[in-house]
Amino acid sequence: MSAFVAILAGIAAAATAWFAGVRRILNRSKQVARAVIVDPDEHTTIDADGAVRSIQAADLTVPIDVLDGIWSPESLERLARTYWRFLSRCTLGLIQVRYREDGRDVVFLARPFVLLSFHKPEYEMRADRGIVRWRIARGVLVARKGHDADGYLEIDVTRRRCDDPAFGLVHVEVEVANFYPSLASGIATWFYTNTQSRIHVIVTHGFLRSLARGDLAESRVGALRSIEDVPDPRPERRAQEPAAS
Repeated sequence: MSAFVAILAGIAAAATAWFAGVRRILNRSKQVARAVIVDPDEHTTIDADGAVRSIQAADLTVPIDVLDGIWSPESLERLARTYWRFLSRCTLGLIQVRYREDGRDVVFLARPFVLLSFHKPEYEMRADRGIVRWRIARGVLVARKGHDADGYLEIDVTRRRCDDPAFGLVHVEVEVANFYPSLASGIATWFYTNTQSRIHVIVTHGFLRSLARGDLAESRVGALRSIEDVPDPRPERRAQEPAAS
C-alpha cells in the first residue's frame, strides 16, 4: 500500500509542477491591470455527503477608463469564453471545449472522452455585478449522484470602491459548488484532493492572473449586447460590497 501511495503522490507532484510551469509561461505577457489572489481561508471543502465547494478569487486593479470601456454584458460573455480558452491553452490543447446548442463539453482531445458536461450558460448582470454560471450535467469526473443535480461552475465579477479615483477595483470569484467528484471516498478522496482538486486551484489562479492582461476572447455565441438582455443577479446570492461610485 505504501508503494501505491508513493506512486500516487509522485503523479500528483508531477501534475502540479507541469501546470505551475505552464501557468508561468502564460502569465509573461504585458499587463494592463494588477491582479492579487485573495482566496478565502477555506477555499476548498468537501462535506459529509461528498460534495465539493471550491472558491478562488482575485482583486484586479484596472485603470478606470479601461474598466468603463469593458464593463458590459458583451464583455461578460467574452469573459466566459476566455475561461474556456485559458483551460485549453494551459493544458497545451489536451483539454478542449466543445460547444453544443444546449451546453458545453470539456473533453480530453475529442469526444467521446467527455470529462465534464455543462448545460448552456446563464447570465446575470447589473451596474456593479455580473455572473455567468454553467450547471453541471455529467461527465467522467462527475459521480452519478452529481448528474443533473445542483452542481455548477460560476464566475462572479463585482465592481468595488478603489482609493485611487484613476482606477477601479474588480473582485473576481470562480466557484465550483455542489460538485460530486467520481473519486469519492477513502484513498480516492486523498487522490482527488492531491490531483484533480489541486490542479483545479492552480489552473484557476492562472486564469485569474491572466485577466490582468485584459485579453478577452471573442465570444463564440455573441448573444448579449445590452444590460437589458440580462436579468439582475438574484438577491439570495452572496452579498457583495457596495459598487464603486
